Amino acid sequence: MKILTISDTHSQHRRVPKEWLVPADMIIHAGDVSNVGKLNEIEDFCMWYDSLDYKYKIFCAGNHDWGFQREPDKVAEIIAAYPSITYVQDEMIIVDGVKIYCSPWQPEFMNWAFNLERGEEIKEKWDAINEECEILVTHGPVYGILDLAPGDRYVGCVDLLETITIRLKKLSTHICGHIHGAHGSEYKHGKTFINASVLNERYIIAYKPILLEFDKETRKSKLTEI
Repeated sequence: MKILTISDTHSQHRRVPKEWLVPADMIIHAGDVSNVGKLNEIEDFCMWYDSLDYKYKIFCAGNHDWGFQREPDKVAEIIAAYPSITYVQDEMIIVDGVKIYCSPWQPEFMNWAFNLERGEEIKEKWDAINEECEILVTHGPVYGILDLAPGDRYVGCVDLLETITIRLKKLSTHICGHIHGAHGSEYKHGKTFINASVLNERYIIAYKPILLEFDKETRKSKLTEI
């Protein structure tokens, strides 16, 4: 199964070059679909996402996507108008036999949405991740992998790293965004890590989405050049 991963479009989704949206079975967006999470921003993203030529279209929210936290019922009505797309928050879904879990939370980061204190508060969210999941999508990265922020600071989540490396035995791939300049991929701890942000730190579209191929026989992932 080919999966195109993308994140942090911040209402610039229509500026993503069409040639970057290469053929795949599924597209996954790891959050920050909007600038500040206004309903009209979310609807415009959903309209665009619905128009894309992928069989499966999965996404979660990010720290800029306030509407998903403040007005979840209204956002649910918007999403329901676009039945080809699936919003996932703190649950696992099975898509063509692949187990995918999505969560929008990240350690406290200024005064944005889906922020939780490091330690026990955010650990509760990670403890709820289904141990059967094979692809994990969180808006924020783990600590020390694709999380280097301006000022040479590693800002990822230690508790999420421990959850992925110790408890999630069946996990093949972790997909995130959030730290724009840390775009890229790494293979560590027997797993593939992807930061799929397409914007750089100046909020300019600079990075291509990352294409992932999940082998349903081996239950492993590999990356393919776009």
